[in-house]
Amino acid sequence: MDFYYLPGSAPCRAVQMTAAAVGVELNLKLTNLMAGEHMKPEFLKLNPQHCIPTLVDNGFSLWESRAIQIYLVEKYGKDDKLYPKDPQKRAVVNQRLFFDMGTLYQRFGDYWYPQIFAKQPANAENEKKMKEAVGFLNTFLEGQEYAAGNDLTIADLSLAASIATYEVAGFDFAPYPNVAAWLARCKANAPGYALNQAGADDFKAKFLS
Repeated sequence: MDFYYLPGSAPCRAVQMTAAAVGVELNLKLTNLMAGEHMKPEFLKLNPQHCIPTLVDNGFSLWESRAIQIYLVEKYGKDDKLYPKDPQKRAVVNQRLFFDMGTLYQRFGDYWYPQIFAKQPANAENEKKMKEAVGFLNTFLEGQEYAAGNDLTIADLSLAASIATYEVAGFDFAPYPNVAAWLARCKANAPGYALNQAGADDFKAKFLS
């Protein structure tokens, strides 16, 4: 299946780790946004929203990283550990995915992207909100190994992609010991984490150096 991506993108890395977890090989299609490759007619046919990541599985096109993660585990997962079928367990995984999308990843972007792409000064209020988001995750992890319980799920893969970007940006996790311990577990146990680290390092080299 074709995967249109950039290695530095946290959402793209979340999908790569999920593919690794279910044993699916992605045909990587590097997509240069700066050159406008995502605005070409052939790409717009695949994804009229012209964003990455975009997955094309035998003619079926899908975007939004967390939707792609769910699709991959539902279609190719050997069991339901990564995305439990139990309604309450699945609901917690979904909540963590949506928290990542709307709060953790969002607040990283709100703080850093104006500095990176618009050369604006750091915004102290946005930094405070970013730290609050990591504090929420720290609370979620209290008394458990992973984001949605004691088993690794796709929520961890999505969150770990975001937190890896926080890490390369120099975020201090010392006040958030649960997050620091969880990140160490993800580094040791998450399938494809080396891809995640390499992509985060690429983001740092391109935008934070």
